[in-house]
Amino acid sequence: MMDIVFNGGKAEGVVSVPASKSYTHRAIMMAALSQGKCVVRKPLDSFDTRATAEAMRSIGAVIEPFEDGLSVGTERIHAPDRTIDVLNSGTTMRLMTGIAALFGSETTITGDESIRRRPMGPLLDALEGCGVSCTSNDGKAPITIRGPVKSDRISIDGSMSSQFVSSMLMMAPLVGRPMDVVIEGKQVSRPYIDVTISVMDRFGVKVGRTDEGYHVEPQRYVPCDYTVPADFSSAAFPLVAGGLSGKVSVEGLDLQDPQGDKAILDILRNAGCEVSVEDGKVTCSCTGRLSATDVDLSDIPDLFPIVAVLLSTAEGTSRLYGAPQLRFKESDRIASVEKMLSTLGADIRGTDDGCEINGVKRLHGGRIEHGGDHRLMMAASIASLVADGPVSMEDDGCWNVSYPGFVEQMRSIGMRC
Repeated sequence: MMDIVFNGGKAEGVVSVPASKSYTHRAIMMAALSQGKCVVRKPLDSFDTRATAEAMRSIGAVIEPFEDGLSVGTERIHAPDRTIDVLNSGTTMRLMTGIAALFGSETTITGDESIRRRPMGPLLDALEGCGVSCTSNDGKAPITIRGPVKSDRISIDGSMSSQFVSSMLMMAPLVGRPMDVVIEGKQVSRPYIDVTISVMDRFGVKVGRTDEGYHVEPQRYVPCDYTVPADFSSAAFPLVAGGLSGKVSVEGLDLQDPQGDKAILDILRNAGCEVSVEDGKVTCSCTGRLSATDVDLSDIPDLFPIVAVLLSTAEGTSRLYGAPQLRFKESDRIASVEKMLSTLGADIRGTDDGCEINGVKRLHGGRIEHGGDHRLMMAASIASLVADGPVSMEDDGCWNVSYPGFVEQMRSIGMRC
């Protein structure tokens, strides 16, 4: 396979980023669970969301693409009629595990090599505590689940992944009895749970908050037309490009959206970038060398690679902290980001829950290994804007997981590739 090479440039222009992957997964699933006819407009069309659509087809949904989105129709959901291959989508695997627990027959869920390394233990433990039979490869895929849920109380460890909690919440209204979802340990990535609850509300399901976690009464998902919002996680890449080298605007963002990754705007401001917002268009401009800043990643772990790039050339020492769950993403993202930026000339040290960065004036470029991690690959490409040499990597198209058209869009705003 050939390499793709980024040679920096000056980032200037206006872009519209893809729809949110997190919302797209949830909207497709809840549309299928509504057992009616729905339209999901402006979804992200990526490898991961296609895996979710295939998983929903296995329980009886008829999903057809049209020009502006997907039509989703289901007469009756049933136990999956095949082994579910989630490819590289951890979100599909974790959310589908809860849905599979609704049925009294066995469901097997597996995925690619990366998926088979990702921990599922806390989610399987929670289901087993509710009477669900679970087998796995030492807490990892392939996993086999046989329901139904026999309890009215689910205790789930929230310290590893918000997706475990979202999986239980999405399943809970269909169990047939009132359910309490009890969160044990520190809850990480809470805004992603807010996203889940927001989409559930749009599909007619109400979730109550309690001192221990959440309460869900028996309910049905209600068919509706749903429009997927733009993705702040993706918007971070062109905005950081503007903050490092030029001026870039991103259109179509909703600052009232519960997405946690809109915190990128405050991070950019704190580092010294000029950030303005007008009618859903966010503009980030370079003001010179940035200043170091500390960033709590506990609610925004997906921003780690691009924020590390942003601060790699900032004056002073930055500390990124609060996200030990980064060790269990598509790659060990702490180790991967440390290796990537060290290769390019940054002064970075990984920690248990993030990293410390002593900003250098410029990176020197080099060849990095992204290991198929889409966020690592995209962050490395943006790093070329502050590098004196080219940044090269394997050209495997992994950006299509969350940002189809990323390379072409970066070219359109002045990056040389």
